[in-house]
Amino acid sequence: MKILVVEDSQSSLATLTKYVEHFGATSIPAENGEMAIDLFSRNRPDLVLLNILLPDMDGFVVAQRIRAMEKPGDWAPIIFLSSLDDDANIEKGIAAGGDDYLHKPISEIVLGAKIRAMQRIVLMRASLLAVTRKLDAANQELIRISSTDSLTGVANRRYFDEAMSIEWRRARRHSNSIALLMCDIDYFKLYNDTYGHQAGDECLRKIAAAISRHTERPSDTVARYGGEKFAVILPETSIGGALMVAEKIRQATKELNITHASSPTGQVGLSIGIASAAPGFDNPPDDLILAADKALYRAKKEGRDRVYRADAT
Repeated sequence: MKILVVEDSQSSLATLTKYVEHFGATSIPAENGEMAIDLFSRNRPDLVLLNILLPDMDGFVVAQRIRAMEKPGDWAPIIFLSSLDDDANIEKGIAAGGDDYLHKPISEIVLGAKIRAMQRIVLMRASLLAVTRKLDAANQELIRISSTDSLTGVANRRYFDEAMSIEWRRARRHSNSIALLMCDIDYFKLYNDTYGHQAGDECLRKIAAAISRHTERPSDTVARYGGEKFAVILPETSIGGALMVAEKIRQATKELNITHASSPTGQVGLSIGIASAAPGFDNPPDDLILAADKALYRAKKEGRDRVYRADAT
């Protein structure tokens, strides 16, 4: 255990250092406030014994500056030392970031008891922080699991609905456009019937990965919308920009060269409907989803393995 001892009197500093070392701790002596702040920064002690009256600044200021240096989750107990034991000074010390108060002259027995008490508090706090971090990590993992499609690894429908609502409001707030791609694997039921569901699952995983590779911006969202259908949210994207992304995704699917004997083309293809809108106060995100869905229907009706724009005539 490292203890920073801040005392301007040489005799008092020597006595406190001896007490600390008798306790089995390592003493870090400082004779003034600036030295104390520097030593705290370099050594990060486990406890601070801090005289209130110092030659360059009072101990309250030192305590405030020490607390300002601590990172979130860090905490070193500060025990003030003073011959002044009036209530106002005690209250001021606690307000400045102190944790306890010892009246001079310091008793070695009382100091040892205070150090042991602070040690227990530090250990309990460390245990609590460790448990809190584990709980936070577990909660983050639960959030990730609840928002991810377990088969493909992309976002699930629940996450898509939330992301769509958030991005729609953001686009409306900043007067930006937002685009949506609806992607459907052509003749997927026939693929499953021909090759089995395990092969179908592997096909879904490969296409999800291909779609993800061609939506590189952190703000883009790829989600499994349901069955063999995927959705891609493209914030701040016009219909022209969405068309470029969609064609890359369609081509990437073809380049996977997944054999599909029951398809007219002999391989797995992707039909994509795209739509873009500038959200207003009277049009909900459902309008964009419906437009992209209708465009997808037209893409499939006109021969599949193609991209169709919602604004096409």
